[in-house]
Amino acid sequence: MSGPDRPRTATVRVAATSANLGPGFDCLGLALDLHDDVVVTPGDRADGDSVDVTVTGEGAGVLPADSRHLVARAVRVATDALGHPRTPLSLTCTNRIPHGRGLGSSAAAVVAGLLAGRALVPGGRDRMTDDAVLALACELEGHPDNAAACLLGGLTLAWADGPDGPDVHAIRLELRPDLRATALVPSTELATETSRGLLPASVPHADAAHAAGRAALLVAALTGVPHDGLLLAATEDRLHQGYREPAMPATLALVAALRSAGQAAVVSGAGPTVLVLATGEAPAVTAPAGWRVLQLAPDRAAASVVVD
Repeated sequence: MSGPDRPRTATVRVAATSANLGPGFDCLGLALDLHDDVVVTPGDRADGDSVDVTVTGEGAGVLPADSRHLVARAVRVATDALGHPRTPLSLTCTNRIPHGRGLGSSAAAVVAGLLAGRALVPGGRDRMTDDAVLALACELEGHPDNAAACLLGGLTLAWADGPDGPDVHAIRLELRPDLRATALVPSTELATETSRGLLPASVPHADAAHAAGRAALLVAALTGVPHDGLLLAATEDRLHQGYREPAMPATLALVAALRSAGQAAVVSGAGPTVLVLATGEAPAVTAPAGWRVLQLAPDRAAASVVVD
């Protein structure tokens, strides 16, 4: 990637995300104003495969500092897909998104790496569309909901089709301007694989019909249909949250308590964070001992990339 006309550094900012939002399982995602910043600098050799990673903030001292790092892996996926020779990489990651909490930290890492890799290949932005980035993210992540919100910003709706494999797409919907969110973040982590492993292969038809209706209602509530109390009804879920209770009983107990008090509380993604949605003033909630309270606003901006 050497040469006077080629970018030497890609700086990417990516947002935390909350997926599902109750009934919108694996399709709805919301970007939040909590960000990771990643700087990727390629070396000069066209045959190098070494990676050096420096991490500050979340995951420092725990995450791998070599080619196993998720951002580095995603950079390689993007450059390989564009047919570009590998070079040594230097990564600096400033992490603010909690890891293993259901706030999209892995999706943020994947999107950051893919966007950096695309930006560092000459003509990469023209040759790899956002849908192509999302498809690669889905291959790495397994599902597109967090990645879509991280990539596009705001409220997103993702879906997949195609006879020969996942043909992934997403659209960004216009959020109502007064939406607020509070994340209640426990001290314990939970692997997405563990949480998803508790889900059954099939659900009762009545629960599926309920999820479809409430997901449609949730889109209406989040995009501005005026109706008192709509968010509480729209975030009711029968599709996945209850099945996950054995892995995070404290989370489901908190969701139940908050909902009984009239708060639109849901499990954030695969958990164990609880997300509370409200309009107007930020919701007044009290977290259990040892939990963090993060007052957040939706991030309506797409992931940003600056190349030097």
